[in-house]
Formats: sequence, C-alpha cells, structure tokens
Amino acid sequence: MKSRKFFLPYLLAAALLVTVCAPGWAQAPGQDSKAVSVSKVERKGLAPVSKEILRVKLPRPVEATLKNGLTVLIMEDHRLPAVSVNLSITGAGPLFEPSDLPGLAVVTAQMLDEGTQTRTSRQIAEEVARLGATLGASSSFGSAASAISASGLSDNFEEWFALFTDVLLHPAFPADELDKLKQRLKASLRQQRSSPDFLVSERFNRAVYGDHPAAVRSATPESVDAFTSEALAQWHRERYAPQNAILSFAGDVSASDLLPKLEKWLGEWERTELEIKLPPNPTPVPAKKVYVVDRPNSVQTSLTMGNIAIDRRDSDYIPMVVMNRVLGQGPAARLFLNLREEKGYTYGVSSSFTALMYPGPWRVGGSLRTEVTEGAMTEFLYELGRIRDEAVPEKELEEAKRAMVANFALSLERPTQLLSYARTIKIYGFPEDYWDTYPAKLMAVTAAEVQRVARTYLNLDTMQVVAVGNAGKIKEIMEAYGPVEVYDTEGNPVAEEAVAATEAAEAGPPAEVAGEWELTLLGPQGSITRLLRLAQDGGTLTGTFAARRGGEAPLTGSVKGNSISFAVTRQTPRGERMVEYSGSVDGGTMKGTMQVGQLSLEWTAKRKE
Repeated sequence: MKSRKFFLPYLLAAALLVTVCAPGWAQAPGQDSKAVSVSKVERKGLAPVSKEILRVKLPRPVEATLKNGLTVLIMEDHRLPAVSVNLSITGAGPLFEPSDLPGLAVVTAQMLDEGTQTRTSRQIAEEVARLGATLGASSSFGSAASAISASGLSDNFEEWFALFTDVLLHPAFPADELDKLKQRLKASLRQQRSSPDFLVSERFNRAVYGDHPAAVRSATPESVDAFTSEALAQWHRERYAPQNAILSFAGDVSASDLLPKLEKWLGEWERTELEIKLPPNPTPVPAKKVYVVDRPNSVQTSLTMGNIAIDRRDSDYIPMVVMNRVLGQGPAARLFLNLREEKGYTYGVSSSFTALMYPGPWRVGGSLRTEVTEGAMTEFLYELGRIRDEAVPEKELEEAKRAMVANFALSLERPTQLLSYARTIKIYGFPEDYWDTYPAKLMAVTAAEVQRVARTYLNLDTMQVVAVGNAGKIKEIMEAYGPVEVYDTEGNPVAEEAVAATEAAEAGPPAEVAGEWELTLLGPQGSITRLLRLAQDGGTLTGTFAARRGGEAPLTGSVKGNSISFAVTRQTPRGERMVEYSGSVDGGTMKGTMQVGQLSLEWTAKRKE
C-alpha cells in the first residue's frame, strides 16, 4: 500500500502537466518573416503550472556494498509480481578495447549467454523460455561499460537469477558458438556498408572524435577473424570486476531478504586490482571541414553536422537539454517544423547531443532527397544561426520546458526508470536530490541561458559536416560549406579523378530501360521478387511497382548515363511512405540498393522477354 500512496501524486502531477502542455510554438511579433509557419501544429490552451507540482521527492533505493566491492541498488515495488535486474560494469566497455581489436567488448558481452561451464547455449535459451524470463548482455561502441540484464516473475526469481549469475561468473565462450557469431558479424559488417545511417555515423564520429576511442563505431573483418575464445575469456577475467559494477533490482523483491543471499550467490566473484582510467577527453576540431561519402546513384543525401560539446557533469547540461528541445527534439521543434512541415524536404530531422563520462558532440541532421541538399543546408544553417543569434520567445520556451517536465513526471511511475535515475546519481557522483530538483531546474532555464549555450557550443565556424550521397551530384554543393574530402562506402579516400569519372558516366546518354523488369530484393530472410514496369521519356522515368498484396504503386525517377534512381510511393495506415531505389544499368540487368527509413537492402533486376 505504501507504494500506491507514493506513486499517486506523481500520476496526478503527470496528468496535469500533460493537460497544460502544448506542442509547437508561435511566431512572435516582429520576428523575421522566414520563421516557420505553425499552421499544421495543434495549439491548446495554456494554464500555469503550480510550483508545488515541481517539488518532487523521488524514492531512494536501498543501497549496499557487498564484501567484494559490488554496489547494489534495490528499488522495491510490490504492485506487480515481477522483477527487473541490471548489472552495469564500468571498465568492460568498448572505450577500453585494444585499438587492433575493435568489437572485443561487444562480442564478449554477446557471447555470455552462449554457453557456460555447465549449460549449453540451447539449454540456457530453453530454461529462460521455460521460466518466462528474459536474459541478455550488451555493450555499445563509445561506452565505458558492458551490461547484463534480466527480468521475470518474482515467484521463480531465484531460478532465473541463477541463470543470470551463471552467465556472469562462468561463461565458457564455446568455440563453435563463437564461430557462428563471427559469421553473422561478417554478414552484418557487409550489410552496414550499404546503410547511409551507419556511414554518416561512422564518418561523423571519426571527424569529431579524432583519435579518441569513441570514434570507433564497429568491428572490422580483421578484428572479427582475430577473436578467439581465449581472448574473450581474458577480457572477461580482467575487465568484469565487481568493485567497478552496479547491480540494480526493481520490483517485487525485499532488500532485507535479498542482500544476504547476494553475498552467497556472488561470493565467488572476487575483487580485482583494476582501476578505471578514462582516455584523455576529446577536444573540438578547430576548423570547419566537410566529408562526402560517395554512394553512387543514391537518391537521397544523409546530412549530419556538429562538434564536441560537454560531458554529463557539466553545469551547462540542463540549459543544453532545453536548447536541444527547442532546436530539434521532437515534432514541435524548429528543425522538424521547418524542414519537414514547411519545406517538405525530409520525413525526419532532429538534433541531439551526447554527454557521457567524457565530452560528446552536439549534432543536427536528417535524410532528404538529393535535389534539395542545398536547400536543406540553407535551412539547417538558418536554424542554427537563429538559436544562436536570437533569444527564444518566451511562449515557445515555456512550452518546451513544460513538455519536458511533463515527460519527466510521467517517467516517475516506472520503477525501472526510477532505478535508472538512481544509477545516474551513482555513476556521476551527483547530489542525492539531483532528480528531486530536476523539474525546477528545467523550468528555471531562461532564454538568455539557451542563447548562451547555443553560442558557446554550436559554433558554425568549427563544425564538422558529413554528407552521404551521390558525390557526383552533391560534392559541388557541399564545397560552399568548407574544404571537402570524399570517401567511398568502405571508408577509403576517393581521388578527384574518380569523382570526375562518375560525373562523366552520368553525363552520357541515358540507358534504355523502358519495359517490364523482374526485380528481386535480397533480404536477410530470403529474396522477394516483384514486377517493375518502366516508361521512359529521355532521362525521366514513370511507371508502377507491383505491391506485395496486390495492386500497383506509382513510381517516378530518372536515368543519367548508366545510373538509375526511382522512388515508389506507398499508402500506409500512417500515411504515405517513400521507398527509394538507386543503382546501375548494364544492358538487360540492373542492380543497386533499396532504402526505406533505416532499412537498406540490395536488389537486382532482369528485363523480361
């Protein structure tokens, strides 16, 4: 009953905050006429938020330190018969990997539940399924930590937590399972080279982080070949240290009952001498530079720009959160309203910033049609300049802050989120009342502070710009924004002569593609064949694409030399969706890449007789 009494005020607070929050913003009198129209944004009445709502006191988890140095956090919540567990081990993440073995921490984590000294991979999976539980481990590039998580019913908690401790303490890293994983990784490495989202992230991280380990975004074929069971076991033995870990529980558990059992269950996990020393902080690149990643025949450009800003402990973090919300976080933010709603350049555009144990970058970007690359760059720079040079109108600022406080209030009903907040306090050494005062600190941010952090960190003269697309079409456009370097999709520099050769190939007479084609999409679960009908007028294409469930979807596109690109428009319950195809023509065959959202697949086509 105590739990119910505690959470009720937050539900009421969240409900009130959601009622009074309205997405979007209005153009203030006297603003530049270029400001975005908000005709498509629903406006609602605004009511004042009581200061009482902003005074919250989050529950504190029970905290203890085991004999081996392991920190334990327990957030009791007996409303449902379920428990969630998370173990975060600082020092075991990719940030500390050897430079010649990128992916070692990631693969070590992935292999934890693929077999122990007493259980095979299959046995672990079957036991987890039988108990109705979940179990997994992960590690992300750029992170200082690896994590193991599990969840299940409190009735059989001890059974599934025994699996958790087994994969943590006794992983076997069986060679046969590692070989299977390596084959999957190699296929994934090949696949990601066709994804513009990966390519833009890879090049951007290398641009802003330089030699810092956070620049690494994936394993390499060479490092995958070098992974051995012995190398993974050594990483686990040296890096999975209890004194650098936080074990968190949320749900239907009793701290007084659980803590003595943990001493027994985890007693063999011995403290080590490992001390965490982070690499030197990355510093902002001092001069603007533009990187073009050439995806020949691509029908869209993926843009990202930014530079290093702050770490999580920085006093500017909360003003940066507010500034980012105004600029590009969500459908009521300026970038979305401008580039999508007003200009129709893109399906999605946003801004973000990364603040961890070391300074990370701010960034803005999105994917858009190739022909609007120049217009999109103009609007990106306009919005970046506007938030730097003009104070945010009070009404727009208030709505952004209220929306953030509303989201925070809603999150308080989730015990796992409350526990995540508690972990943040431990990891970064924040005061105990950090989250109690968070809503008030958000609401206290002024327009002057938003402008100050924008001017301090969103430096247009030093930002790094990455454009992934058809270099023959966008290189000249991007040269207006700084010195340009061109790379291929494998990450290798491309000589000027190669770019010129691509441009020359596209300048020739358009290939003849009119007629019917049998197009095959090559997916991870097999191939799918569809009928493609093309009509051609010089370099202009129209036609239809056979839908999976009958009917035909219209398409438009173009042929330049032997390069072909076309977009298929489909109607979905959520509105129109555009699927983009690009490739090359060679007589009676074609091949290329299909792109929709973040999904990228290869395709081939043969002319029907």
